[in-house]
Amino acid sequence: MTISPGETLAAIRERRPLVHQITNYVVMNETANATLALGALPVMAHGREEVEEMVALAGALVLNIGTLSPPWVEAMLLAGKAANVRGVPVVLDPVGAGATRYRTETARRLLAELDVAVLRGNAGEVATLVGAEAEVRGVESISGGAEPAELARRAASTLGVVASVTGAVDHVSDGERTVAIANGHALLASVTGTGCMSSAMTGCFLAAKPGGALEAAAEALVAFGVAGEDAAVGAKGPGSFHAGLYDALSLLDPASLDGRARVSEA
Repeated sequence: MTISPGETLAAIRERRPLVHQITNYVVMNETANATLALGALPVMAHGREEVEEMVALAGALVLNIGTLSPPWVEAMLLAGKAANVRGVPVVLDPVGAGATRYRTETARRLLAELDVAVLRGNAGEVATLVGAEAEVRGVESISGGAEPAELARRAASTLGVVASVTGAVDHVSDGERTVAIANGHALLASVTGTGCMSSAMTGCFLAAKPGGALEAAAEALVAFGVAGEDAAVGAKGPGSFHAGLYDALSLLDPASLDGRARVSEA
């Protein structure tokens, strides 16, 4: 397994893949700007009348259940099935799974009916989806009930996905191989939507590396974590950090990114 975020970032900036995101109202602007800052192209299309056509143009599809309603669920299913037919990789962010029955059942339905390449969530969300003990308050994970590396392995094996479990240290697994990513900064937890941004980043990296979901998911978290580290330098608090995060994403250097990766086998 070769983790080379710099090489994949260079490919993103050269190819500028379209990343189709059906995401929530809270973070739509944030994830679109983060995608642009990284070097890819976002499209935030969620109307069921156009999602199948739109996903045919995309390099990846990101589904985020943060603000659910029945028409959006239908659009996600339509887009996801069209993506599967065309070989477009799908990222699922099960925001708040475990907080309400509707969120949990919707996440499970999407996993059951779609071929999801990467499940990117916090420990509480992912634990809920594999039947482990978890505590989710609103959309925040309070407890994941299991050690994060083992949780990632279990989710990958049980759900047939690459599981990307984010936290103070991120863990990514395909059920056999598991890596830990220690890049990032505590201020990432002070701004709403950074988890959703990491899912968008995962879509960008998958679009440039569709055959390597484990590697792409880990590389995305390295890149986002390094950008968080850079944005924290000189930040006075959450507001200046938030603005600086977009700048840091745009200034990521493919030539030096591999050297800054803090990745280990878990």
